Amino acid sequence: MGWQDRQYNQSGGGFGERLSSASVVTWLLGINGVVFLLDSMLGGSTRGSALAPSGWGHFSVDKAITGLQIWRGVTYQFLHANFFHLFFNMLALYYFGPLMERWWGSRRFLAFYLLCGLGAAALFTLMVFTGVLDVASWRPLVGASGCIFGILVGCAMLYPDQRVMLLFPPIPMTLRTLALVFLGLAVLSIVFGSQNAGGEAAHLGGAALGWLLIKNPRWLDFADRVSVSKFRQQIKQAQRQSAVKEDAQVDKILDKVREHGLASLTDREKKILQRATDRQKDAG
Repeated sequence: MGWQDRQYNQSGGGFGERLSSASVVTWLLGINGVVFLLDSMLGGSTRGSALAPSGWGHFSVDKAITGLQIWRGVTYQFLHANFFHLFFNMLALYYFGPLMERWWGSRRFLAFYLLCGLGAAALFTLMVFTGVLDVASWRPLVGASGCIFGILVGCAMLYPDQRVMLLFPPIPMTLRTLALVFLGLAVLSIVFGSQNAGGEAAHLGGAALGWLLIKNPRWLDFADRVSVSKFRQQIKQAQRQSAVKEDAQVDKILDKVREHGLASLTDREKKILQRATDRQKDAG
């Protein structure tokens, strides 16, 4: 009997399968929550904290554009200034995200979400460079609000007459009205130079890109060519090939032990046998 055929070397993937079948919205909710906890433990989840992930993950023009740290266009989307900032963004994602994911499909929805966040950062940058935002508004960007505004506008375009109930105050309105109210508040904040004018500019950027993508859905055709399942299959195939090779080595080592005893093994053979034993324990 080969090593790979023995019962203790076989394991199920129930938990992994459940994770892989979870929706993109579920993954985004979980990732944002985990990042917030890590950020809080490392530095208090504050904008620009030197210790927190927001210290290297937030979006600012001087670091992301001038400093060519372009990854900040994505990382800032998963950082939040405080618990309520996270709570309201995730609440909106929980309610409106599934509508968009069902319409786009999982891969396109993820691309839509991230691109709306990039659109938010792009409009913020444009308004800084053109002087629309004054120096007081150049605070670093953190949060998924640009992504959420893209989702909100998308839902308003696709399901304009669907009614929702606000939390504060509890007023019913259509999705079209809800989107127009939030967009109007963002515009007024910029016009009157509110303390969060930079954040409101980002909201409008996410909303604008969301509108453009709904109007031009073929722009996301590239997402269909990115096959996560194919990549996962390639990884599994490589793992299986590696396991088969190691199993053959283990069988030879076990034969050597039966014939000459453990003392006959080299250090390399002992390490191979130990790895196989550890794999056996992990398999339960």
